[in-house]
This record gives sequence, structure tokens and C-alpha cells, in this order.
Amino acid sequence: MSIWKRYSYAWITLILFLGAFIGHWTFGWFAYVDQQAQHGAPILVSEYLVEMGRDTMENWQSEFLQILWQVGGLAFFLFVGSPQSKEEDDRLEEKLDLILRTLRPVDADDYIAEFNRRFPGRDVGPKL
Repeated sequence: MSIWKRYSYAWITLILFLGAFIGHWTFGWFAYVDQQAQHGAPILVSEYLVEMGRDTMENWQSEFLQILWQVGGLAFFLFVGSPQSKEEDDRLEEKLDLILRTLRPVDADDYIAEFNRRFPGRDVGPKL
């Protein structure tokens, strides 16, 4: 699978982000030039960069970083195995062990022991 297909969501997000970012700074330039002309003030690129940088950081602080933490933080904690995500994993493993013991009562314990050896840290609890 190509890098474009594998990370298509990230590429689309990046394109949307860059489009919005460039549009924000472009329209900000036109607004800055118009404001300076109305006041008869000189157009200074350094002043524009400071103003737009401040506006951009205010937007990111209030919106982007909040969403980033909510989505990214939740995904991170689910990935590292927070108690909430681990409960569901343990429950599913317990169900699979029960199904395996029902279908293969003679050698189910051997299969489960093999799985636990190959995938350590995933042992579920007492046998039924």
C-alpha cells in the first residue's frame, strides 16, 4: 500500500489545514493593507507578521490545541492501555477463551497457553 493511501486521512487533513492557514494569512494581508490605508499609516511587513502571528496563536490556543488534546490525548491513553481501554480488552479476551474452551474443551488450555506465551502481558485471569 502506498504512503498516499496508508496516510490518506492525514494528507487530506494537512491539505485542509494548509488551505485554511494560507487563506487566513492572505485575507489577513488584505485586511491589514485596507486598515493601514484607512488610517494613512505605512504598510510594514514586520507589523503585519506580528499581528497575524498573534491572531493565529490566539485561534490555535482556543480551538486547535483544545481539539488536539481531546482527540490526541484520548487516542494516546487508549493506546497505552488506560484502565478504560484495558477493561474492554480483558472482557473480549475472556469471551474468546470461553468460546475456545467450548469448541475445543480438550486442548483449549494448550492453545491459550501458547497464545499467552507468544503475546505476553495479555493473560486474562482465572480459568472457568
